[in-house]
Amino acid sequence: MTAKQLFNQTRPFCMAKLALGGATVLLSVILFAILMGIGWLFGDGGMVVTFIIWIGGTGVIRLALMHYAGYLVKAGHIAVIAEAMKTGQVPANQVNYGKQLVTERFATSNIYFAVDKLVTGAVKQIQNGIDKLGNKLDFIPGMEAVSGIAKFFVSISLGYIDECCFGWTFYNPQQGAFKSAADGVVIYAQNWKTLLKDAAKTMAKTIGLMVVMTLVIFIPVGLLFKIFKWSGFAAFLLALLIAWVVKFAFLDSYIICQMMVSYMQVAPNTVITFDLYSKLCGISSKFKELFQKGQAEDPQPAYAGAAAASVPVTPAAEPAAKPVFCGQCGTKNEPGTRFCGNCGAPM
Repeated sequence: MTAKQLFNQTRPFCMAKLALGGATVLLSVILFAILMGIGWLFGDGGMVVTFIIWIGGTGVIRLALMHYAGYLVKAGHIAVIAEAMKTGQVPANQVNYGKQLVTERFATSNIYFAVDKLVTGAVKQIQNGIDKLGNKLDFIPGMEAVSGIAKFFVSISLGYIDECCFGWTFYNPQQGAFKSAADGVVIYAQNWKTLLKDAAKTMAKTIGLMVVMTLVIFIPVGLLFKIFKWSGFAAFLLALLIAWVVKFAFLDSYIICQMMVSYMQVAPNTVITFDLYSKLCGISSKFKELFQKGQAEDPQPAYAGAAAASVPVTPAAEPAAKPVFCGQCGTKNEPGTRFCGNCGAPM
């Protein structure tokens, strides 16, 4: 399925996100009206104090609604996209189906947040390690500026890359959530150039659309605030908040559809290099924690680190003329493979 098809067929999630964002804006506007009314009673000084309180209160409202409900809706969307990429069709009653997948995959919301946090941290730490290699070229005139712009786009793109890694946990429901998430991060590490290149192109377009959208929204909001002689800065903040809601509901949804398509084009065909697990553990403490939790889920030597601890290392066999099938799970592997690309068992 293409990104456009996925986006069009999963619009119920966009509407659910829009409803959550709209509730955030509505509560912020109500709070603004109440606080400005109170501040007006105390003059200009009171208006300044209540305005500061409103900014803090808006942050609390956004955190309360989006940190829990918003993240779970996003997780359901990712789950349905992964299912559609795997089966070729979007499930019926997709919002409830996505909720069911998240509930089945993660027994509690605490597990979901733990996996999501570890994946996000691991992806960022790994990318920081990659960036350090790029810093060796800073002696070239002008390279520092170019590198800074590139890192800006990369830093924004990583927010969508980690969601793809997280989505791999739904693509492989037969594995534990932590194990699948660790595999997802390794798949990103092996394909980071391709994935970040696609992400950077998408983000460049998105930032441009976000700027235009904010200006379009600010014009009517600014005029309304000017009529009532309210703060122009408050109008700008409200316009940003509304633009963020539109971005969260539609732009982010389209971007994750694009990135999931890009990720799933390479992920199922990626033969995981098992010695990469130990290397990533050395680069990222978050990945190491994710890796260890994955091993705790499955005591079988599913990773290279576990296999190496219990199986003597032998010279690689000569490539066979035919594919090698795993005796443990039956997966077909490339000739000469030493560890199964699916379960990690020694061949």
